[in-house]
Amino acid sequence: MATSMGFNVNNIEGVTILGNVDAAAKTILTPEAVAFVAHLHRTFNPRRKELLQRRVDRQAQLDAGVLPDFLPETKWIREDKTWKAAPPAPGLVDRRVEITGPVDRKMVINALNSDVATYMADFEDSSTPTWANLISGQINLRDAIARQISFKGPNGKEYKLNTQPGRHIPTLLVRPRGWHLEEKHFLVDGEAISGGIFDFAIYFFHNARNLIKNGHGPYFYLPKMESHLEARLWNDIFNMSQDYIGIPRGTIRGTVLIETILGVFEMDEIIFELRDHSSGLNCGRWDYIFSLIKKLRQNPSFVLPNRGDVTMTVTFMRSYTELLIKTCHQRGVHAMGGMAAQIPLKDRASEANKIAMKKVFDDKLREVKAGHDGTWIAHPELGKIAMEVFNKYMPTPNQLHRRREDVQVGQNDLLNMNVPGQITEEGVRENIRIGLQYMEAWLRGTGCVPINNLMEDAATAEISRAQLWQWAKHQPTTKEGSKVTKELNLRFLKEVTSELAAKAPQGNKFELAARYFGTQVTGEQFSDFLTSQIYDEVTTTGTPAKL
Repeated sequence: MATSMGFNVNNIEGVTILGNVDAAAKTILTPEAVAFVAHLHRTFNPRRKELLQRRVDRQAQLDAGVLPDFLPETKWIREDKTWKAAPPAPGLVDRRVEITGPVDRKMVINALNSDVATYMADFEDSSTPTWANLISGQINLRDAIARQISFKGPNGKEYKLNTQPGRHIPTLLVRPRGWHLEEKHFLVDGEAISGGIFDFAIYFFHNARNLIKNGHGPYFYLPKMESHLEARLWNDIFNMSQDYIGIPRGTIRGTVLIETILGVFEMDEIIFELRDHSSGLNCGRWDYIFSLIKKLRQNPSFVLPNRGDVTMTVTFMRSYTELLIKTCHQRGVHAMGGMAAQIPLKDRASEANKIAMKKVFDDKLREVKAGHDGTWIAHPELGKIAMEVFNKYMPTPNQLHRRREDVQVGQNDLLNMNVPGQITEEGVRENIRIGLQYMEAWLRGTGCVPINNLMEDAATAEISRAQLWQWAKHQPTTKEGSKVTKELNLRFLKEVTSELAAKAPQGNKFELAARYFGTQVTGEQFSDFLTSQIYDEVTTTGTPAKL
């Protein structure tokens, strides 16, 4: 079938698809699925835009010096100890190790062949939202759910889903994009739709019934939420979607990533809004650090040292994770731990690899002892380490019985910036180096990038540029005695860009990445999200065909 750029879907009034639609894409972008997407957009996009404006209004309050705190108007939700969320859904009772990654075909197969409990397939921070990535990702997940997925690499190596009888295939969860991102290849009534609604709707429409048939259900991870009202919007979308295709309400489940400094003050409320669909909360810890810097960037009291010094044991990070565990278990839902981003070195026997794997072990040990019900890994080989730790210290399917009533966390604990450490010139350079390497790969269409033996996603670049902005704004003194200024950042940026570009293959995008990155490290302009800032560089919209 011929490929077209700009595809008007017959009989779907007001819908225009500006991306490349070939024969494979048409199996996903069916008239029925497109009509469902359009219905959700028309019903809920006005509310989404209102909620995004609320973020802007809240930022103005923070810039004026109002610190985040627990909401007085929802105190009754927090203080009522009697309400609970729905019990864990099939396939989500035991989530001790979850592997995460993008939705390319090889990754989907390798993740589902891993010895883990669940797999989070990611359309968000570890995927560049090119139209090709989005459509192929939907096809890959559909084929995996149908147990009909295989892949042959450029080197001739073949990958197939292991469907050996009796083998546990990890439960599948999908992370759509956050509320702030649009999908400019898909217009309804001339307006770009929400990226999150697009990702959710196409996946749900095509796969909900097959997922139920497989013994599970349509399960999701919900990112970047800043208030319980944003959770309410997801809950309403879930209800309408279940009614639309005729499955019982409560079949969908959503695990919310608590990865914003505002979200941590509304955890009870977020679970409450999603209570019939909640499958718990997750510590999105790198985005959480980014959010704290971003939201409180005008306040000199919140300047952090080198990112390597901001560990999970500092007061504000420990308080956040412990309060999350206590909140989740009080409401009967899972409290998921954070990511181990390490990648095993080629020389598995080397001392450097042993040190890296020891870090993974220690991190998972801290999590399971604190009361987490599961944890994240980025590489299949780390599954063995994480499983070993959780199997030893969590003999039950989860730790919902650990109420953590010893935890007493208040506003001061969550905003305690007593973080031992220093700002160094190498720390400045490292932030630039990591931010540029990630952005350059993202601009080439790769959202999951190995850097310094860590598998990095957008959160890493966000922390890097947010710290650079914060330092340029407040001009702290480095260990070496120099002030971090706009001029210092831009000088180092020029030097690092030249170094990286010289070592990279021809056709690299380091100069383009530096052009964008340079606008974000001066202490002046600050874009809410890097991915929004550079999204237009990966859009491939064409002229729609006339009906």
